[in-house]
Amino acid sequence: MMAQETNLLMEVPKASRPRERLDQYGEKALATHELLAIVLRTGPKDSNVIQLSLRVLNEFEDLYSLKMASVEELMGIKGIGRTKAIEIKACVELGIRIANATQLKSGTITSTQSAGSLLQKEMRDLQQEHVVALYLNTKNEIIKKKTIFIGSLNSSVAHPREIFREAVRFAAARIILAHNHPSGNPEPSEADLVFTRRMVECGEMMGIEVLDHFIIGVNQYLSLKEFGIV
Repeated sequence: MMAQETNLLMEVPKASRPRERLDQYGEKALATHELLAIVLRTGPKDSNVIQLSLRVLNEFEDLYSLKMASVEELMGIKGIGRTKAIEIKACVELGIRIANATQLKSGTITSTQSAGSLLQKEMRDLQQEHVVALYLNTKNEIIKKKTIFIGSLNSSVAHPREIFREAVRFAAARIILAHNHPSGNPEPSEADLVFTRRMVECGEMMGIEVLDHFIIGVNQYLSLKEFGIV
């Protein structure tokens, strides 16, 4: 069986295989039948998976009709058994649930004090230095909180690309940064100030505002915005 499936796959030029094309060009570059071919994985004895995916799509007027098709209707297509029909239905349902999903929010930042209190509560007892970013939308709602790295804050480790990559990924409009001082003293070091200025400059170039950088101690925090650095 594996030899047969391999032979059928070899009929499709490597550059035209859907998995390879998605890997190289991204999912948006693929036609609908190519995406379906990835779900189906293999074709029947007399055709390859691309031909099978085209056969499935030709059975329906549009994608809405495919979405509404039952397992039995899908099984009526030559080359689609119960397993593949179920896989198609599962894929359709997953797409519907993803389309209906909304971005989770983790509260709203209303002031320097609200941000500082939130971060201090979560970071004051950490025994190692953590750098954390809060990613905000235009309403200052927290759409993602992420620990960027663990270790001493310096330019070789705390590179802006790591922080702004996530900002772009989550379509953040603003960022709040924080790191803790395990010593408990939130007094900023020269490295803290250099890092903060660098982040602000990068944010200005990218159009993503760095609202503040907090240094978290045991019983207090320091806002570098209030300190005049941001």
